[in-house]
Amino acid sequence: MPIAGQQFDLDCPWKEREMDNVKATVFVVDDDEAICKSLAMLIEGAGLNAQAYSSAQDFLDDYDPAIPGCLLLDVRMPGMNGLELQAELAKRRIHIPTIVITGHADVPMAVQTVKSGAMSFIEKPFGDKALLDDIRKAIALDAKSRRVQMQ
Repeated sequence: MPIAGQQFDLDCPWKEREMDNVKATVFVVDDDEAICKSLAMLIEGAGLNAQAYSSAQDFLDDYDPAIPGCLLLDVRMPGMNGLELQAELAKRRIHIPTIVITGHADVPMAVQTVKSGAMSFIEKPFGDKALLDDIRKAIALDAKSRRVQMQ
C-alpha cells in the first residue's frame, strides 16, 4: 500500500507528461519513510505527482502500468531489493523508466542496475536539481514510449 497522503497533483510546466488526461506519476520506492516523504515533497514542489511506497512488494501490489510516469528506486531494502524489483518488472514485461538511488554504491552495483534497465544511477546524497532533471527525462522517455506503442 502507498504511504498515506503521498499522492500529489499540481500544475507543472512539463505538459508532455500528460497522456490521455492522466498525469504522470513518480513512483518512489524506499524502505526509509523519511526519505520517501522527503522525496515526495521535493517532487510535489516541482509540480509533479508522487506516490511513495515503503517496499518493493507494496509497489508491485498497487502499481497500474496504465499510469504514465517513472520509478525512483532504492537498491538496498529488506525483502525484495531494488535489483530484484527490476527483475520482477522485466519478468512481467513492465517497462517503466527507472532511476536508482542508493546510499551504498559500488561500481558492480551501478553496472548491474543499468544492465537491468535503469536509465540513471544516483548516489545519496544527491542534488535536488540533478534528481529532478533525471525525473523530467524519465517522464519524457515514458511519454515517448507510450506514443510509439499507440502508433
